[in-house]
Amino acid sequence: MKKAAKKKTILVIEDDPDVLSTVTKQLNYMGHDVISASDGMEGLKSLESGGFDLVITDIVMPFISGVGVVTALKERMPNVPVIAMTGYGKEPEAAAMEKKADLVLAKPIKMSVLKETIDRFLEDKDEE
Repeated sequence: MKKAAKKKTILVIEDDPDVLSTVTKQLNYMGHDVISASDGMEGLKSLESGGFDLVITDIVMPFISGVGVVTALKERMPNVPVIAMTGYGKEPEAAAMEKKADLVLAKPIKMSVLKETIDRFLEDKDEE
């Protein structure tokens, strides 16, 4: 039997309130602590407090894009995995990968895929 994992803290940055609500509820249901931010600027402010095990960010957002968030995060906390999400196709996806996002998912996100991905990243992190 697997030992119960410590609750993980995940930051979700998404400017679409419906997507933010859905992802936040799903992550809470999975047993994670979730901090949410509705744009890149708010997300970067949240990042300053640290303590995140994983970050999920939209790529195309007002003020500071997800690419900007990924860049800042990877400079400060290179070991925190980042999942970027986009509904805008290959160009934002390529920019996010170039800035070292660990994975880019196309919207609409399948919750089963998101859950598997999060479990995999957090399992890897536990083994570090």
